[in-house]
This record gives sequence, C-alpha cells and structure tokens, in this order.
Amino acid sequence: MSDLRELYQEVILDHSKRPRNKGSVEGSNRSAEGYNPLCGDQVTIQLIVDDENTVTDAAFDGVGCAISTASASLMTEALKGKTVEDVHRLFRAFHCLVKGDELPPDSPALEKLEVFAGVAEFPMRVKCASLSWHTMQAAIDEKTDAVTTE
Repeated sequence: MSDLRELYQEVILDHSKRPRNKGSVEGSNRSAEGYNPLCGDQVTIQLIVDDENTVTDAAFDGVGCAISTASASLMTEALKGKTVEDVHRLFRAFHCLVKGDELPPDSPALEKLEVFAGVAEFPMRVKCASLSWHTMQAAIDEKTDAVTTE
C-alpha cells in the first residue's frame, strides 16, 4: 500500500509543480471564480462548451496549495471531450471519492483522479481538493455568484 501512496503523492506533486491547462482559454463561454476563505486558495475556471454540450477546452488560474492546484490540473484534463451530463457524473463521483463516501452506481471511471482518494483521511483538505470542482460546476451551470467553500 505504501508504494501506491507514494505514486499518488508523486502524481499530485507533479501536477502541483507543473500544472496542466493553467492560464486562460481564448473564447471561453463559461467561467466562474472560487475561493476558500480558510486557507486563501483562489481559482478561476474557464471552459468552452460547444453546441452539443461537450466541453472542448478547459483551463484554470489562481493560487492554492499543492492539492488544490493538482486537483484543478487533473480536473481540466479529465473534462475535455466530455458532455455536460458526463461532467456532472464525474463531479459526483469525485466528490464522493474525496469525502470517503461510496461512489454512485452510475459513476464513471475516475482513472488518474483516484490519486485523491487519500484526501478523505484529512477532512480539512477535502475543500482544497474540491474547490476547483465546485467552481467548475458553477461555470457549467452558468452561475454568476463566486463559489466559496464555506
């Protein structure tokens, strides 16, 4: 089990130090901002959702801890090419994963996102891992209020 934990830590550190899709998306048509007032993590999510309700591009920007940054990085990779419906299912599965809850029966494969399973052992870190996801949900649903973890 320690080998698996080390691999997970390596993936999180890699995405934290070299985040993918960090910056902005030219021509984005969905965006939202999120904030965790307890630790100061801030994130902006930008998406392009096409006429078929498929996420064709995704990016994030902001500042945050290693878990927050890695989560946003891995999330943006996972969203591309998925329909809005698939994105909602992925969000539910990820949220259950980081909280340590049983995954819903219609859950998609989490693949690389499973590196966040250990977050459930640290309840204060669940908000770090899920901030970008809640912010993405607000962007998908075209909500205008800033997202907060409180």
